[in-house]
Amino acid sequence: MLLSILLASTCALACQSSANQSSTSTAKKDSSSKPAEISKHMPDTVLPAHIDAAMILKRKEVPILCYHQIRDWRPTDSKTSKDYIVPVEAFRLQIKMLADSGYHTILPDELFAWLTAGKPLPSKPVMLTFDDTDLDQYEIAYPEMKKYGFKGVFFIMTVSLGRKHYMSKEQVKALSDDGNTIGSHTWDHHNVKKYQGNDWAIQIDKPTKQLETITGKPIRYFAYPFGLWNKEAIPELKKRNFLAAFQLNEKRDEQDPLFTIRRIIVPGTWSGTTLHNWIVRDF
Repeated sequence: MLLSILLASTCALACQSSANQSSTSTAKKDSSSKPAEISKHMPDTVLPAHIDAAMILKRKEVPILCYHQIRDWRPTDSKTSKDYIVPVEAFRLQIKMLADSGYHTILPDELFAWLTAGKPLPSKPVMLTFDDTDLDQYEIAYPEMKKYGFKGVFFIMTVSLGRKHYMSKEQVKALSDDGNTIGSHTWDHHNVKKYQGNDWAIQIDKPTKQLETITGKPIRYFAYPFGLWNKEAIPELKKRNFLAAFQLNEKRDEQDPLFTIRRIIVPGTWSGTTLHNWIVRDF
């Protein structure tokens, strides 16, 4: 529980303060180097030989919502923490609003195909993302989304797997098997701006391999801890075969918009109507 409190508090403070390009032959080499059980799950999305950043920036942005904890507030929760803890009933009303308003959830492969190749999206697309591996995402958010046929993206912090109040490996696999996307959120939420030495192996390489072993699928999408990124991180992510990375509500990078895709955190104080108004205003 102490880990949960510390991570939630740190994430709240930091958040408030605030693809891989290769030839066809290289792509084939990368694919063939993956285990068979992973390669067979590679989607039809093909990485273009050249990413046109200007074109991507001109495409209409898709609303991407970021959630952390889905639980009722406790007397010990600070005012700041409540911005990152969505009460159960509030979450239910927000999801119901999306369904009643005609929104359709999409996943990162669909977003990537839209941004890079203009592949059409369903009407009123929205992406639901969840950070930090909290158990309530599996026990509360996931069943609520299933009522409406919604899918989501779960960015997993692997240090938490199997710990109290966090998801198990089996639950992560169940989410993946049911058509949700599993992405990387580092090993222990370490800020990428501070990486040096062996940090990329510890925070990215090992967690990616673990998640691929759990799901039997390639891990191709990344969410920056605290939403914080820098230009030095982008080539490192590309080298590791990530197709895109998600930040929070900052301006996208003009050279690498795929690695600075924008999301908004949904505060626990928002009603369904308030969420709808923010979606229309921000995207």
